Amino acid sequence: MKKNVQYLFLLIVFLNLNLLTAQTDIDISRVGTTAAAVLKIAPGARALGLGSAYVGVSNDIYSTYFNPAGITRSEGYSQVAFNHSSWLADVSYDYAAGSVNIDGLGTLFATFTSLRVPEDEVRTIEYPEGDGRTWDANSLVIGVGYARSLTDRFSIGFHVKYIQESIWNSSASSVALDVGTYYITPFNDLVIGASVSNFGTKMQLTGRDLQINTDPNNSPNSGPNNIPADYLTEKNDLPLNFRVGLAMDVVNTRYFKLTAAVDAVHPNDNKEYVNSGLEFSYNEMIFLRGGYKALFLPNSEQGLTLGMGINYNLTPELKFTFNYAYGDYGRLDSIQYFDIGLIF
Repeated sequence: MKKNVQYLFLLIVFLNLNLLTAQTDIDISRVGTTAAAVLKIAPGARALGLGSAYVGVSNDIYSTYFNPAGITRSEGYSQVAFNHSSWLADVSYDYAAGSVNIDGLGTLFATFTSLRVPEDEVRTIEYPEGDGRTWDANSLVIGVGYARSLTDRFSIGFHVKYIQESIWNSSASSVALDVGTYYITPFNDLVIGASVSNFGTKMQLTGRDLQINTDPNNSPNSGPNNIPADYLTEKNDLPLNFRVGLAMDVVNTRYFKLTAAVDAVHPNDNKEYVNSGLEFSYNEMIFLRGGYKALFLPNSEQGLTLGMGINYNLTPELKFTFNYAYGDYGRLDSIQYFDIGLIF
């Protein structure tokens, strides 16, 4: 059984590496062709501080996004966490998750993601300053998942998500699946993580804003006139991601620990890139982090990330966590993340 599990893991890693090295000449025009951009925003201040190199780290509640298998390695029996960010262009982003570990069964978890664009004036050619109406846009992702340790070193996890996007009076929805594996090697407990995210159905906008009345033969004097019709919008793929990550404690003493992590990412709408990060901790209580996002990605505005965190034991059975991170987005300004959590 153990050998079969290891063979399964190696097969998944091999397939991911194959996808990462394939299509190196992908047409850059694929950028912006996928729907549900909210799925491309990674939650967690700790993860951002590490440059989003988190597939191999993934030992807390935010593994639900990067690698659902990793949540089996988290502390405590239950966790809850909330992450807020003022994203680029005044967009508001929130992520909440909770998990519970059930002996003999595995870990169950649920996630909630919200992205909101502030209201703005409806502008037309006739009324470039606004016609008195307002519009907004938002995205919503609700997910449930399950993860289980198949051996003392190997875990697998699944995350099923319902996605909905709306702009003014039109909306689109989809269902997607994430699958992850997490393997702790005998070599200095080096972790190899692999995940496939957002494998699901296409999205297509429908709604009142796309409804029109038309004259099929373009003649008011003959045939049916003023027929209800709809504009037909394109069906767009979800932002599918293949990730392989490594993480290891390069220094691990009684009070000090230094963790290094690196991820290789292959998206379906861009070229491959690499994320990397370091985390220094003192007594598992104070954390300093630094990383770099989107290495080798052409024309990327992402780059340096920094972060810090505090883990504090409120009681022997209850731990409070706070994390902050900063990410540089070049000409697009910067983003800041805050998250809080409880482990019990």
